[in-house]
Amino acid sequence: MLSSSEGQSRAPGRALVVDDEPQIVRALVINLKARKYEVDAAPDGATALQLAAARHPDVIVLDLGLPDMDGVEVIRGLRGWTRVPILVLSARQTSDEKVEALDAGADGYVAKPFGMDELLARLRAAVRRAEPTGRGEDAVVIETDSFSVDLAAKKAHREGADVRLTPTEWHLLGVLVRNAGRLVSQKQLLQEVWGPSYGTETNYLRVYMAQLRRKLERDPSHPRHFITEPGMGYRFER
Repeated sequence: MLSSSEGQSRAPGRALVVDDEPQIVRALVINLKARKYEVDAAPDGATALQLAAARHPDVIVLDLGLPDMDGVEVIRGLRGWTRVPILVLSARQTSDEKVEALDAGADGYVAKPFGMDELLARLRAAVRRAEPTGRGEDAVVIETDSFSVDLAAKKAHREGADVRLTPTEWHLLGVLVRNAGRLVSQKQLLQEVWGPSYGTETNYLRVYMAQLRRKLERDPSHPRHFITEPGMGYRFER
């Protein structure tokens, strides 16, 4: 659990580890520093929120079972002002609890006990989703009757008002928009947005598609643009 042979060739930024179990914090700090991260650690939610505001980490690894507040509250507090990738680390493994964390704004979920290689792979994937891609195919502007999206500028407007999307929401939206009119399978979406180790977690898709509909559709309960093909995948229609 506590070792990995994989290294990083460049300094990837700053990480904030939030957990009240000293042995897990120690393992994460050692492994992240070995990959050239600068690392801050917080044993509770209040300290995590203070450190995030003061240090502006590039990624946060967050346990849900904190001594002073639920980790979901921490996610909501962070999402009030930052889009930093948040990777949840928790012993809670029921679908409802995962959905609650994702719905609050988490970008991924790793269950305890965990393998360090898996956690680091998911962390890297979350960080990549937050980075500008610089790819030509992202120079896409979509106009519908109720919203507009500029993928390159990362700007969205719904009926004249700005819409704030998280990095994961932008990534999911980008895959769907670039495949407008075509069915994108659940597996393809999971692997393109979250990475190859997320091939079966369809609850991620349900949560994030619901968020996109809530933010962009005129009537989220009767979507016109983000269409579900049951058991198969999703399709974006202009």
